[in-house]
Parts: sequence; structure tokens; C-alpha cells
Amino acid sequence: MAIIAPSILAADFLRLGDAIEMINRSEAGWVHCDVMDGKFVPNISFGIPVLEAVRRATTKILDVHLMIVEPERYLSVFKSCGADVLTVHQEACIHLHRTLQAIRDLGMKTGVALNPSTPISTLEEVLPLIDVVCLMSVNPGFGGQKFISSVIDKTARLKQMINTSKSSTLIEIDGGVSMANAQTLIQAGADILVAGNFVFTASNPVHTISELANIRPMVNI
Repeated sequence: MAIIAPSILAADFLRLGDAIEMINRSEAGWVHCDVMDGKFVPNISFGIPVLEAVRRATTKILDVHLMIVEPERYLSVFKSCGADVLTVHQEACIHLHRTLQAIRDLGMKTGVALNPSTPISTLEEVLPLIDVVCLMSVNPGFGGQKFISSVIDKTARLKQMINTSKSSTLIEIDGGVSMANAQTLIQAGADILVAGNFVFTASNPVHTISELANIRPMVNI
């Protein structure tokens, strides 16, 4: 089963508590939180107080995705907010190895996100330090964008790299995930699916999460 990580960026912020309660009742394994600074990406989302509130409201894995410049300055802050997985962008880290080691030293799982145009080869030297690679399947900064289909092949190539290195790194897909592409992504090697608008605009979000969580890879005959 894939891990489903609903992205609260797509939730109604006037009813964020209700959104977290829905996730708690669902088969979602993680809660995905996009932190944007208006510099690395054009948008500004939310920060520390929101993350602290979400942490208090759920026992699910808190998956914090930093779309910010100089993320290394704030690692201990996000640890104190209760982040379980802390993902930084390869494009935002001058010293990625050092940043990943610092995240691990703080007791969090390490994540590295790649923009659609960033090749997976940039992670080859640090793959043993990465718990989760987050492949962006839209250009980061806004929800509701169209899925970039070339990420399917990128997922398969990353899975091959992980297998070759005998790493236990998981692959997360973030952006435009829906029933139209979820099975293909899982077949290509995805372990975690971030779903925002597809979940929060559904008439029955709990059922939608269940459908995603129970997709199985196609059997080759």
C-alpha cells in the first residue's frame, strides 16, 4: 500500500481543525505541510504557529516540506514544531550533505525535494543520507497545477538508482496526484503520494484517501 499524505495547503484554513480531524479518521499515513517563504517560490503559505497546532491535533507522521531559502537556519525550529520528516530542496542547499546530517542529528527523517527540471543524478552522492526523495510533479509554489507526466519516467529511474545503491530511500510524489495517475506512479516505484486538491475538493475525502491508499501495482503476466 502507498502512504497517502494529504497536503493541508489545499484545505479550507477557516476549518483547518476539521481538515485534520478528517485526516485522522482516514487511511492517510502522513500529513503534508508546505512551508513557503515567497523567495524560493512566489507564494507564502504558513509557518510555525500553524505547524505547532497541527502537531497538537494529530498523531500522524508530520511531513514538513520546506520551500524556503537557507533552510539550514531553521532545522531546530521545525524539530521543535514536531516535524517527523523534514524535506529541503536540493536547489536551496549549498551544502546538502551537511544539512542532511544536521536533520538526522536532530532526530528527524531526512527528505530532499527535486524540482521537475532537476536531475536525479544530483542526489547520487548523498542518497545513503536520504530517507525520502520528494519528486515535484508540478513546479513548486501553488496548489492545483497540472501533473507533469515526465515525472513518471523520472520515478522509475530513481527507483532503479535506489535499488542499485541498496538504499532504503522512499520516493514521494508531490503535485497533481489523482486516480488518473496514481497507479502508474506506484507501478513506477512511488511509495508516498501527496494529494491536495484531489482530496480536499472531493465530496467524500475519507473515501478518496482510501481509494488512493488501496491502489495496487498492476500485475505483469
